[in-house]
Amino acid sequence: MKHSLQLKLGTQLTMTPQLQQAIRLLQLSTLDLQNEIQEALENNPMLEVTEDSGASDSSGDAERASNAQSELPADSETPVKAAETSPENTNDANEPAASDDWSENIPTDLAVDTSWDDIYQSGSSGSGLSRPENEDFDYDSRNASAETLQDHLMWQLNLTPMSDTDREIATAIIDAVEPSGMLSQTLDDIFEGMQKVFPDLEDDEVAAVLRRVQQFDPPGVASRNISECLYLQLLQLPESTPGFATAKALVADYLPLLGSRDFKQLMRKLKVKEPELQAAIALIQSLNPKPGDAISESSTEYVVPDVFVTKANNRWQVQLNPDIAPKLKINSDYASLVKRADSSSDNTYLKDNLQEARWFLKSLQSRNETLLKVATCIVERQQGFLEHGAEGMKPMVLHDVAEMVEMHESTISRVTTQKYMHTPQGIFELKYFFSSHVATESGGECSSTAIRAIIKKLVAAENTRKPLSDSKITELLADQGIKVARRTIAKYRESLQIPPSNERKQLV
Repeated sequence: MKHSLQLKLGTQLTMTPQLQQAIRLLQLSTLDLQNEIQEALENNPMLEVTEDSGASDSSGDAERASNAQSELPADSETPVKAAETSPENTNDANEPAASDDWSENIPTDLAVDTSWDDIYQSGSSGSGLSRPENEDFDYDSRNASAETLQDHLMWQLNLTPMSDTDREIATAIIDAVEPSGMLSQTLDDIFEGMQKVFPDLEDDEVAAVLRRVQQFDPPGVASRNISECLYLQLLQLPESTPGFATAKALVADYLPLLGSRDFKQLMRKLKVKEPELQAAIALIQSLNPKPGDAISESSTEYVVPDVFVTKANNRWQVQLNPDIAPKLKINSDYASLVKRADSSSDNTYLKDNLQEARWFLKSLQSRNETLLKVATCIVERQQGFLEHGAEGMKPMVLHDVAEMVEMHESTISRVTTQKYMHTPQGIFELKYFFSSHVATESGGECSSTAIRAIIKKLVAAENTRKPLSDSKITELLADQGIKVARRTIAKYRESLQIPPSNERKQLV
C-alpha cells in the first residue's frame, strides 16, 4: 500500500459561540428574553442593571412635586399654621407621650362589668404590628388556585344528602364530566364500571343519580348531548318566559332542523308563526352550550408589544419598547480588578466573565438594531394598513424585507416570530404583515389579508335572510377587479371562522 499526501481546498461555515448567542437572542420572545437576561445577571458578576432610569424617575418626581407646590394658592399655608397653634393639635402632639405609660395606670381591682375598651386603648396591638386598613381583604383568595369544574361539583355533592352507594355513583359521574360540562362517558359505561364495585347495582339507580347531579350548578352540567344540555337549562327558567314552550319542543325534537336553518319546516312542524319561532330561537341563543366554561375559565394572557408605531407631523415613527428588558452595563468595580499579565485562576475567571458580558451586551444591541430595522421596513411598506386598516394591506413576503435590510430570509423569519407591534389599528405580530398576493385585472397585486378583510366586510353587511354564497362573493370581488377562485374564497372564509351561507341564514 502506497502512502501519499493530498491537499484539498474547501470552505466550511463555522458558527462561533458569539454568533450562536446572537441568533438565540434574536429569536427569543419578550418573556424568554427577560428570563435570559435574569439568568445572565445571576451567573455573570460583570453584568449589572443601570440605575439611570430610577434616578430620572426620582428627579422627575421631585420636579413634579415642586411644580405642584408652586401651583398651590398663597393662602394654603394659613390653615396649617392655625392648626399648629390650635388646642386640638397640642393634645395630639402630647398624646404619644401619654400613651407610653398608659399600662402603668391600670388598676389592680377591676369591677365585674368592666369591658376591654374601658381599660385597654383601642387600636393598640400586643405584637406591635399595624393592622391593615382593609380588614376584609382576603389573602387566601389572592394566592388560591383556580377552582375546577370537578371541585365545584364535588363541593355541591358534599352538601347533598345521599346514601354511600349513590355518593360513589355521583363521584364516578362527576369524574366523567369534561371541562365543557358534558359527559365524556355513556351511562352504560358508568354502570359497568360501578357494577364491579356494587354487583347488585341496577341501571335505574345510575340514571336516578345522574338526574340529581344534573340539578347541580351550573345548569346543564353532566349532559349526554347538546339537546339535553339546552333542555336542562330551559327547565331552570320560568314558564312565563317568551318562547318557552316552543323552545322546549324545538330543543327536544327539532334541533337538527334548527342547525340547518330550515325555518319554514320548523314553523310547519311546530305549528307556530314567525314571531313565536323568532322568540324561541332568541331564547335558545341565550343559553350556554358549554356550561362548564363558566366555572373553569382559562387565565388571560397579555401581550407586551416590542415596537411602538406612532404618527407625528404626518410621519410614522418607529421606536422600541424601553420597558421590555432592563438596561445592562459592565460593572466597573469588577472590571477594574482584571489584570493583563496575571494568569491566576481568579483573574482568568474575571477575564472570561468580562468577555462573555461584552458578547452578551453586543448581542442584545444587535438584536435591538435588527428588530428596529425590520419594523421600520414593515412600516414603510404597510402605511396603507396603518391609515385604512386591513383593507389597505399590501402583499409582502420575507424576501422583500430581506432585500431592503440586506439580511437573509432566515434572519427576518427569526426576528418576526413572537414579536409584536403596537399600531393605531391594534397590536399585531410582525408575521401578520406578511401575506401572499392575488393578481388584479389592472395588472396590480392585492394582498390576501386585504381580501379577507373585504370578505369579512361583505358578510357583515349582507342580508341575513339571503346570505351571500361563495360564488356571489367571487362575483362581487370580480366587480372590484380582484380575480379569486370560489375555492379560494371558501378557504379565506373558513380561516375567518365564518360559517357557510346556509348556516348564516336568520329570520331577521
